[in-house]
Amino acid sequence: MEQYPHFYTLSERRYSCRGYSDRPVTRDLIMATIDAVRLAPSACNRQPWKFLVIDTPELRHAIQKSYDREWFNSAPVYVVALGLHDEAWHRPFDGKDHTDVDVSIAVEHFCLAATTLGLGTCWVCNFDPAVLVEALSLPEGVEPIAIIPVGYPLDGEAIPVKKRKALDEIVKWGKY
Repeated sequence: MEQYPHFYTLSERRYSCRGYSDRPVTRDLIMATIDAVRLAPSACNRQPWKFLVIDTPELRHAIQKSYDREWFNSAPVYVVALGLHDEAWHRPFDGKDHTDVDVSIAVEHFCLAATTLGLGTCWVCNFDPAVLVEALSLPEGVEPIAIIPVGYPLDGEAIPVKKRKALDEIVKWGKY
């Protein structure tokens, strides 16, 4: 889009990477990426999240047990996005807990920042949460929301063509 070319290009370049090289990702680079999470908006600025960085062989193996896919095992780093339900804003009219909404915004900030640094990421939500709770010693009220594998994409990995609905399929004006 001509109105916001940099952001549009970044949005096109961010994709679900499922192939990682063995090139290490420095902790400084991970911290630079997580710094974008601090800037993410959240309901009433509660920021009900923690991000666990998993880069040791022992913990990487434990994370891999929660989601057994070959491509997933190739990532050198995992970031586990945790939701803190007791810290989240709850809508007063019906009690709706906004933890998942807030954490999702923060995770996408992370993924977009990683893309600008040449890193690949992928949202993984199809994992066994009980395995993560045990492996990471998570206390009650702290929920694993997503695992984000992080690493440099394999050489030659192409950004896939995005298959998205047309604008007129997702936008309505006025009443539904």
